Amino acid sequence: MKQSKNTGSRRSFVKKMVAGAAVLTTAGPTILSARDSEVQQFFLARDRAFSANDNIQIALIGAGGMGVADAQTALEIPGIRLVAACDLYDGRLDEARERWGEDIFTTRDYREILERSDIDAVIIGTPDHWHKQISVDALLKGKSAYCEKPMVHDVSEGPAVIEAQQKSGKTFQVGSQGMSSLGNEKAKELFESGAIGQLIYAEGFWARNSPVGAWQYAIPKDASEETVDWERYLSNTTKRKFDPLRFFRWRNYRDYGTGVSGDLFVHLFSSLHFITSSMGPEKVMATGGLRYWKDGREVPDVLLGMFDYPETQQHPAFNLSLRVNFVDGTSGSTYLRMVGSEGAMDVTWDDVYLRKNLTTDPMDAFLAEKTNEFEQERSQRKRMLPPAEAHYKVEKGYKGAHYDHFTNFFYGVRHGKQATEDAVFGYRAAAPALLCNDSYFEEKTVRWDPEKMKRVKM
Repeated sequence: MKQSKNTGSRRSFVKKMVAGAAVLTTAGPTILSARDSEVQQFFLARDRAFSANDNIQIALIGAGGMGVADAQTALEIPGIRLVAACDLYDGRLDEARERWGEDIFTTRDYREILERSDIDAVIIGTPDHWHKQISVDALLKGKSAYCEKPMVHDVSEGPAVIEAQQKSGKTFQVGSQGMSSLGNEKAKELFESGAIGQLIYAEGFWARNSPVGAWQYAIPKDASEETVDWERYLSNTTKRKFDPLRFFRWRNYRDYGTGVSGDLFVHLFSSLHFITSSMGPEKVMATGGLRYWKDGREVPDVLLGMFDYPETQQHPAFNLSLRVNFVDGTSGSTYLRMVGSEGAMDVTWDDVYLRKNLTTDPMDAFLAEKTNEFEQERSQRKRMLPPAEAHYKVEKGYKGAHYDHFTNFFYGVRHGKQATEDAVFGYRAAAPALLCNDSYFEEKTVRWDPEKMKRVKM
């Protein structure tokens, strides 16, 4: 079986590479810059019509920064109305009524939200340690659910969410919004056409250095046990005395957050798995440290991850390296780079930069003799050749990946369909991120079965 699988995979790789040779000549380019004829630029656009015939009423559970951003984006979609909000801090409930109207229902207890018959779907923007339970409860109460990434707080929690989605039949989507971006969609199209040949290696990077970006969130002046439901917040984890840092800067602490890998690596896993149709890695290794933000946090601010992906029918075996640096303010913000035998792609949610290999065998004596002759002739033929580099970017006015992700979610809600980033996909993206934490804190390599979605004992 192994031999025939490999043979079939190699055949598909060859077909992709042959197809890839035509990618740049069939795209119908719009050339925006005449200063460099080697690079052509293409606009990526979204052509989609909307109907508000089927109104959807939603509730927000967890009205912090990301939850509010999710709700605001959701409300840009035609036919969406927010009718309720839940949070454990009274100040956020006050702000919710100011932002969305005094008539919305507000509560500290998310279960009251789920009992309401006028709510079709919920957005779950709570700290990570509540994702699994609220997702399961929402689905089993007949609500569709949009859950922020990572889908779960611990790798052991994934099967419960998958089971609840399957049992309920409701639409469930994880909030790695890059999944629905034009950049990712174009990269997937290029990858499947063989534009970079056989995938060999991929790398991802995320840099931040601002206090807010490094989770130094503001602490409200009125934060106290009277304004915060501290007991409910801790009801599924370690009991402690009230600490506003652990509530408002929860990402810094292992009881509630999942570190930089759960916050940021999971985005890169989601994009990579979408582009390559991968189920995930089989080996996870991580190192790093707390280098700068020594504010009592329990998780590293610099993390390096290495991952081995096995060969499948969808892709060859390849290696992935990921890194996050909360001290670096000079290297841009984020990217995913995929390197193949015929070229490479730099992928963001808004653009794709494709570079094709233009190398020849240096030992070819005949070709070496002809180099000068070829270069003279090349200047005359240059405009007839496909570009060595191509830049695909979103056109002006594109609403962004966040908007598209919610559009896809509500399409599923309206039509009774599952989203691409459903519980299975979300778990396969979350698991290697969470295992990265396990590798870091346990100081050892971790094995994972990406098909069966189980940690492998060593």
